Order: sequence, then structure tokens, then C-alpha cells
Amino acid sequence: MPLLEKTFGKVKDKNVQLFVLSNSNDYEAHITNYGGTLVHFFMPDKDGNGQSICLGFDNLEDYLGDQPFIGALIGRFANRISKGRFELDGKTYQLACNEKGKNHLHGGEVGFDKVVWDAKPFESRNQAGVELTYRSVDGEEGYPGTVDANVVYTLNEENELKIEYTAHTDKPTPINLTNHAYWNLAGAGKAKIYDHQLELKSVKCLAVDDDLIPTGDFVQVTGTPLDFQSEKRIGDDIDRVGVGYDHCFVIDRSTPDLERAAALYEPSSKRHMEVWTTKPAIQFYTGNFLDGLKGAGGVVYNSHHGLCLETEFYPDAVNHENFPSAILRPGEVYHHTTVHKFSIK
Repeated sequence: MPLLEKTFGKVKDKNVQLFVLSNSNDYEAHITNYGGTLVHFFMPDKDGNGQSICLGFDNLEDYLGDQPFIGALIGRFANRISKGRFELDGKTYQLACNEKGKNHLHGGEVGFDKVVWDAKPFESRNQAGVELTYRSVDGEEGYPGTVDANVVYTLNEENELKIEYTAHTDKPTPINLTNHAYWNLAGAGKAKIYDHQLELKSVKCLAVDDDLIPTGDFVQVTGTPLDFQSEKRIGDDIDRVGVGYDHCFVIDRSTPDLERAAALYEPSSKRHMEVWTTKPAIQFYTGNFLDGLKGAGGVVYNSHHGLCLETEFYPDAVNHENFPSAILRPGEVYHHTTVHKFSIK
């Protein structure tokens, strides 16, 4: 399968590349090693017209500015940690409180989304991909231990975008990697995502406080605006959940292997996306705070112009013993996979 490498720019003394993965069905994934970011994902609609279906920017400079993690890899810890503080093996660690000065969000001031990863592209007859590696040193953003992270993006002939995450550490440390793509199956910036129909394999989500920090309890979603157990139009209940959805749903798992966590359908284009993952949860976020952000092609992204389906461990898991552990220890391997499967329905 074809793979094209382009120069995307430079950050300080490091070159930043753009890798274009494509298959014979006119699908393309554009990935940069700055922040491990998914810049564009092109797929045809029902009439064969191709368009990018994830929000992105044309230039590296736009990613360097103040923007809400558009398309980026998130680490060391995706989502929130209360007050940026946790205790591990009897020692208290303080991280940056980079969300309104209150809580730690998506890895801190300079998370994995703001560094240049080493990149190694590869291709074969049935797939094309890029392997990204980054060493996060002991004490970076306040986290303990040196972490070697490896993320592999692969596009294949079955129209699947696979993201495989691996990490090792020399000291116990929290780790929770995800991708923060904003999807709009009608086309990036074309319309709000209200007509998208979403299904989530989940009967409960995490209860949170006003700052979106988990309380440790769970909410049963059946019969509520959070109920997506059957395919439902996103716009039907979005006005009943404040400014929009930003909820962590617990995936109903029948296997520790890949499980279908979500399915998304857009009726005008007939585009369909399934999200399969080995992670225990998925954060559904409707781009509530996009506000006049100028994106690729000059299109302006406003609230609800894209949605995120972030596969992850539970937010603030380091402070809740009843949550699945997000601690990686020396000798262990952090290894998780998420696959996006695309089709015309």
C-alpha cells in the first residue's frame, strides 16, 4: 500500500514530518510525528466523494498554538486527575493543574501531544503505517519513572485504522494513552454532529462533580439522556446534558480482547464508523468548547462541530481503589489497541 512522507515543519531543532497512509479504496490517514497527531482522515461518502472526516489544521503552526488537543495522542495520562495529585506506594506526587488551575488534564502543560516523536514509516502489500516512539524522562510533568512509549498507526485494505499503544517504565507510574480525534462523518466542519446516530456498548457511566472529576460512583444510563445502548440521534437529548456530552462510559466487556465499544452513523453521507478497543472505558465528548477555531481549508469549527470517542482507563483512576488500575510497574507491559472500522452503510 502507498505511503508518502512530507516535510510538515520544524519545532526548535527537530524536523516534523507528515505521513500519508492510503489504500486502494481512496481512504487516507494523514499523521504527523508532532504530538502523534491524526491530521486528516479521508474517506468516500455514499456517492464516492472523498472528504476528511476528522477536524484538523493545514499547518504545523496551528497545532503549536492554543487548541484543544485536535487529533493528538494523549499521555502520560488521558483525561483528568483531581487536583493534579495522587499517592503511589506511600509517596505523594503533584502534577501541573493545567485545567483552570484546578485539575490535571491530558498529561499536563507539555504532554505527549506537544512533543516531537521519533517516526519510522512502513508499508506492505496490505497495509501502511508509521511507528512512533518517545521517551518521557523521570519527573517529566511531575510523573515518576522514565517511560518508553510506542504508538503504531496502521491503515489497511479493510478500511481499518488501527492504533496500537505500548509502554514500559523503570518506576511505577500512571499511564493512560489515547487519541483525541474530533470526528464528523458528514465532513470536517461541514455541520454540527446532531444528526449523527451513536450506539455505545454501555449500561453505566462514571458519576462526576461539577469539575468533571469522578466521585467514585456510577450512573445507570437506561432511560436517561445518557442512554445510547441502542442507536440514537445525538441531537435528541444533547440539550438535557448542559453544554453537551463529556462523559466516561464503562464498556460492557465479554472478552479482554477487542470489543466493539461504539458505532457511529451519519445519514446524509451514509458513512459508518465502529470503534473496537481493549480499553475498559470510552469518553464521549461533543466538542462543547470549540469556539471559532479556524481549521483546515479555512473552515471554522464551533461547538458541536466534532465529537470524540476516546478509549481509555477511567479518569482519576489513580485516586479510586474501586477503578481498574492505571499503574504500570517495571517489568510489566502497557499494551492496548483501538481499531476504527469504516464503511458505507
